[in-house]
Amino acid sequence: MKLFWRRLGGALHSFSAASSGYGHFSSVCSNSKFDLTDLTRPHTWYPLARRKKRNIFLHVGPTNSGKTYHALKQLESSSSGLYCGPLRLLAWEVAKRLNKVNVPCNLITGQEREEINGAKHNSVTVEMADVICDYKCAVIDEIQMIGCNTRGFSFTRALLGIAADELHLCGDTCAVPLVQEILGVTGDVIKVQYYERLSPLIPAKVPLRSFSDIQRGDCVVTFSRREIYKMKKEIETKGKHLCSVVYGSLPPETRTRQASMFNDESSEFDVLVASDAVGMGLNLNISRIIFSTLKKFDGSEMRKLTVSEIKQIAGRAGRYGSKFPNGEVTCLDGEDLPLLHSSLRSPSPILERAGLFPTSDLLFLYSRLHPKVGFYHMLEQFLEKAKTSPFYFITNCEDILKVAAVIDEMPLSLEDKYLFCISPVDMNDEISGQGLVQFAESYSKRGVVHLKEIFTPGTLRVPKSQNELMELESIHKVLDLYVWLSFRLEESFPDREVASAQKEMCNLLIEEFLERLGWQRPRARNLFKRPSWRPAFLS
Repeated sequence: MKLFWRRLGGALHSFSAASSGYGHFSSVCSNSKFDLTDLTRPHTWYPLARRKKRNIFLHVGPTNSGKTYHALKQLESSSSGLYCGPLRLLAWEVAKRLNKVNVPCNLITGQEREEINGAKHNSVTVEMADVICDYKCAVIDEIQMIGCNTRGFSFTRALLGIAADELHLCGDTCAVPLVQEILGVTGDVIKVQYYERLSPLIPAKVPLRSFSDIQRGDCVVTFSRREIYKMKKEIETKGKHLCSVVYGSLPPETRTRQASMFNDESSEFDVLVASDAVGMGLNLNISRIIFSTLKKFDGSEMRKLTVSEIKQIAGRAGRYGSKFPNGEVTCLDGEDLPLLHSSLRSPSPILERAGLFPTSDLLFLYSRLHPKVGFYHMLEQFLEKAKTSPFYFITNCEDILKVAAVIDEMPLSLEDKYLFCISPVDMNDEISGQGLVQFAESYSKRGVVHLKEIFTPGTLRVPKSQNELMELESIHKVLDLYVWLSFRLEESFPDREVASAQKEMCNLLIEEFLERLGWQRPRARNLFKRPSWRPAFLS
């Protein structure tokens, strides 16, 4: 097991001590007074990083201030390096950038491995951050996400665990006091560099009067798929513009291509309609951000956007170096303007706590002390007893516990159960959740999971409704999950190439749907027939 994770760079979510700390935890655990649920000293989980006196550089400022640019210049000039981004799109962009300037760089995400001969640099999603190798330089982007209720622990792990001579942190100024507090016990040297926005961001004094006033380069922001397509249709009905769309459940590859169409000056798709996914991860040539509303449903309640959210999204207008020298921002509803203006004037609230989650080693050792307790109840019990310092909180584990509950009775090892629990499954999506259950059941019974042909070539067509589109997006999630598992249990999930090819088919069909939805005239392309398929995991 240790060799397996070492081969992946020791870089899976909480498997931070799989190669370097397991013996340490085992020996400490032999002391009966040692409390495995005591998580008050997480910096001690990473002995390699603690053997270094790291130089930490905080690059902080608003969107479009050049902070990440300066950090990446340091990464380029280093003999070895690591970039950690919050999104696959960002990791992909940085890998492409480094390779373009003749700095060989591997791309490593949960679902991708692109290795370059001779590369001593890696560009990864933050969950894949390597904490068992030495680097000259490392960059963690969007460090304020250390306070994220669901993913914060991955940023904390990277911050405490990356063993680099220089560690560059990029993000909002709200993270500075917390990072300084957390690193106060590590012996690292911290320097803070503040940046100002490179291009003006001008909030409008009046709302948008109507969609007739939409201009080339505008981005309308709303917070549901239904509203996105409603506004796309309303804008295009005026006959002046076609809209690209970007939202979270679109496959990353499709989001990238939609953004490329919007950025392409020769494209007829010159307006963007997007969710808050536009606030991070895509370089977009936006002239004006138009908020359709300043409220969103966050999964549990309808609430107002936070100051940080408003600033992050609004700041995407007027990208430095684009053809729009100034960024503008306004709203559809005039009653939202006071909140918009006050938020842009206000600093983001200071972060008070960083996300934390126990390492796999701690959970495995705890399970040995409670051998008769099932995985779900063991995990629930551990989290209830866990103690943290005032500067940390246990991240939201609802999705992990949902998976643990459905696989608890399956004849799987503890390691395998943990693996399925931290997989990128969307348990709120029925198709995605059923896909995971089928994969886990097949793996527990036969040890090998062959991906049945979900699609039959020549029998597919472009979705004709939003319901068909949603189903296709869900199937893409299942295929993505299979690819993720194939990188960790390679012999047991051998059909990675099939899954990747079917993912690409999903992308093509979704993009065709988005294109057709935008055209106001009949198109000659009619490449697909009506689907006669049903996902294997629903049959």
